[in-house]
Amino acid sequence: IRHPGQGQDGLSFMSFSVCVCGVSGLAILSFFFLRTRFPYLGEDCAYILRSIKLGFRLIKYKKVKPFYSVLDCFLDAAKRHPSKIFLHFEGREYTYGEVDKLSNKVARALQAEARLKKGDVVALFLANEPSFVWTWLGLAKLGCPAALLNFNIRSKSLLHCFSCCSAKVIIASSGEIQQDVLPTLREQGISVYLLSEACSIQGINTLSDKISQASDQPLSWDLRANVNIRSTALYIYTSGTTGLPKAAVVTQERVWAASFIQAACGITSEDIFYVNLPLYHSAGFLIGMVGSIERGNTIVLKRKFSASQFWSDCRKYNVTVMQYIGETMRYLCNAPKKDNEKNHGVKFAIGNGVRTDIWSEFLNRFGDIKVRELYAATEGNIGFINYTSKIGAVGRVNFVHRFFFPFTLIKFDIEKEEPVRNSEGLCIEAARGETGLLVGKVTQRSPFVGYAGNQQQTEKKRLRDVLKKGDLYFNTGDLLRFDHMNFVYFQDRVGDTFRWKGENVATSEVADILTMAPCILEANVYGVKVEGHEGRIGMAAVLLKEGEDFDCLQTYKQVVNYLPAYARPRFIRIQPCLEMTGTFKMKKVKLVEEGFNPAHMEDPLYFLDTEKKMYVPLTEDIYRAIACREIKL
Repeated sequence: IRHPGQGQDGLSFMSFSVCVCGVSGLAILSFFFLRTRFPYLGEDCAYILRSIKLGFRLIKYKKVKPFYSVLDCFLDAAKRHPSKIFLHFEGREYTYGEVDKLSNKVARALQAEARLKKGDVVALFLANEPSFVWTWLGLAKLGCPAALLNFNIRSKSLLHCFSCCSAKVIIASSGEIQQDVLPTLREQGISVYLLSEACSIQGINTLSDKISQASDQPLSWDLRANVNIRSTALYIYTSGTTGLPKAAVVTQERVWAASFIQAACGITSEDIFYVNLPLYHSAGFLIGMVGSIERGNTIVLKRKFSASQFWSDCRKYNVTVMQYIGETMRYLCNAPKKDNEKNHGVKFAIGNGVRTDIWSEFLNRFGDIKVRELYAATEGNIGFINYTSKIGAVGRVNFVHRFFFPFTLIKFDIEKEEPVRNSEGLCIEAARGETGLLVGKVTQRSPFVGYAGNQQQTEKKRLRDVLKKGDLYFNTGDLLRFDHMNFVYFQDRVGDTFRWKGENVATSEVADILTMAPCILEANVYGVKVEGHEGRIGMAAVLLKEGEDFDCLQTYKQVVNYLPAYARPRFIRIQPCLEMTGTFKMKKVKLVEEGFNPAHMEDPLYFLDTEKKMYVPLTEDIYRAIACREIKL
């Protein structure tokens, strides 16, 4: 409507204003509709764009010649900003340029002393210290793969890990090689080098003195001309929760893929990354250290995780990204409360294995930190990242992820410990919301290389004829669930789940309930055989809180109130400490073998007595009554 005295220009302006208002209103309404209908749309888009960019980078690295490795990425960073701090360690600083020169000295010393040639495998038996980093870089400059040995293993396990990868040389921290393994190493013609100036033990060579005298000039690229995207870069050992560790073969392609996790989480070159997890494992080495090389940022390296020093370290070094695994986040939450707990600069926490209740407590106590929970396996070809604020999820499914890394969930028979197959012999996909076995399709983009020197274990991880005859998938051995909003939830490990009274019992769920009892700090849940009964009955090894006694009545009420009868642990074993792997995963095999016979162990044992409605000490009389079926389970 044109008002009196209003010209054509006024009408046009008014019409334009109405249109703008209409479009703006429509845009706002559309925005709110999309936010309501797709609450994670913004985070999905940002993650998908980053993933596509990183995916094409990996494709480029596969094709480019000569091959561009993570080592080349480090060398470029050292040229670009040689004075930038790469490592903080116990009050000392090491720049990119310094670490580059130190790695040159290591490479030249090994070239002269050990006479290493392209492709020779060298085992690193080193603690979390800067020499680990530049020793690995030096080996990479010689074209030699590194086997990262668990610094805590001894004797039989050490020799086993060493033999898996056919290493010619072992480099150890000062004083860490046990003399009882030396004769075996010498028999196999293996050279042992110690990062020390002097050593009186026959058969051990010193290396630090040779490194200090070596030249720091760059080495020829020709020394690693044999390295390509499919070459073995590393051997990283699985945690050994179910027996002796297996040497996962990590190719140059996998090194690149793992290094991209920081980038996928939004970490930049300006961040400061706190690595307190062991460098012999994929989390500390690949996601932490190598990821920081890919980003060009700064690392704060710690010998080992310390809950008491954690936040003071973060404040001292202005840490912006922390790493966690297994139970470390819970250790932080269990530490005594302080007034300045939210006074820090940590923006991101990257890791895996945190319980939902601990996740919530961590955020409430330490502030608004973006927790990026992961699901992955060192040897696997499939992984997830929870890039949203959804507590409890280990990842989120999207079409880009499925394109690069095809996967599915299949129905799994817990009792038989094998996939359910139809009349045609093919696996059956699990329905949305149903727990199933995660399998990743083996393709050129998502290969599964396997374990060094262990064809039997490699074959056990291969699953054939999954969705069609002749196809091949990697069996993760993990039970997961996808919900209706595309979030991924970890349910349990195959083998950790046991069956009792015709029902499946998830050990992680039972452990979560047990640790809610006031007296229990940690719980390791497993199933044990009872003669004359099908399946396995629930048992838990528990660690009590400091100063607490086992509360027989309160613990009984806890399990009865929150767990169905078949899932309640009928036996509880009190231990002074729970045996764990180097990456804080609880060991179960020995506990399962030891069972619940009080005559065979010194630890206090308790039995859930349904008549007395409490846990009672497990005596030999009770044990005999159970064995004779006088007590019904």
